Amino acid sequence: MTSVDLELTSLDPATTQITSIGYVSGSAGRITLSSSGYHVINTSADLGQSPVIHGLTLDILQQGEGLADAIRVLIPLLKTHILIFHNARLDLMALDSAFKRCGLPQVEVLYIDTLQLALYQLSKQHQVLPSTSATLTVCRQRLDLPAFPEHNALDDALATIQLFYAQLNELGIRLEDSLDTLAHTNAVGRFKLGIPH
Repeated sequence: MTSVDLELTSLDPATTQITSIGYVSGSAGRITLSSSGYHVINTSADLGQSPVIHGLTLDILQQGEGLADAIRVLIPLLKTHILIFHNARLDLMALDSAFKRCGLPQVEVLYIDTLQLALYQLSKQHQVLPSTSATLTVCRQRLDLPAFPEHNALDDALATIQLFYAQLNELGIRLEDSLDTLAHTNAVGRFKLGIPH
């Protein structure tokens, strides 16, 4: 499994641009820190509040790498690993847009969304969910995971895979169980990135 996090210029999937990508892999409940990667993307997009939130200012981004180069590093993981996201829809829309902009071949990914897992758990306990009840930080607090530095793509990817393992534990799902055991939560999906050739 590989946890992926993107820092974006906005929350609008139609216009957002990726400013950084972080990822880390794990298997059998263990996180392999040596598998982690972090890429700052050279973008000329309107940064909006992004520098305030993520600390990625224009001068840092100008030293970053090209979007296509960073995504090419990710492609082998996208093809062979189950991806873990917190709010998969937003990150997948941004990745899809990036694939299309870079003219990269289509890749179908299999993913699990820790945000959806959290909403599934919360909906069993509450009729109405508070608006901030499913942020990464609040989800981790609920499961007694330690505080972590927010809004860095690699820190967030690490925080997300830790949350996922804690959620499996909370749901009573063993690591050797199949993905079908999560089907009822609406947290598992497939998504095609890029333009079909």
